[in-house]
Amino acid sequence: MATMYNWNEMPREVVRQGVERCGFRGEDSILVMNWLSPGLDVRPHQHEFEQLVVCVQGRFNYHVGNEVFYMTPGCMLRVPPRVVHYVEPVGDEVALNLDVFAPMRDDYKHLVEHQAADFKS
Repeated sequence: MATMYNWNEMPREVVRQGVERCGFRGEDSILVMNWLSPGLDVRPHQHEFEQLVVCVQGRFNYHVGNEVFYMTPGCMLRVPPRVVHYVEPVGDEVALNLDVFAPMRDDYKHLVEHQAADFKS
């Protein structure tokens, strides 16, 4: 059974000042839409899995290791596993950053509870 969802109508989680997100999943993958406000508190981090990043709206610098990528709508980036990274909005508008993870991240499962009925056997 297929169900359609809209990012703009889904419940958002406030991560910290300037960062909100919501999620949408497949069988073994998850998409996470992030709303990034100018002046957000940057949080360099790393994890054991790769991350695919897509700039949907606005502009941001995406720091990966010692490199900085200036991203505008349509730009895509692969963050390798175990590499320190973080995002920093540029300008005065909210930026939208879509992250793709496969397999599903256990720590993000709460973001897709609204889809529980889609995955019942």
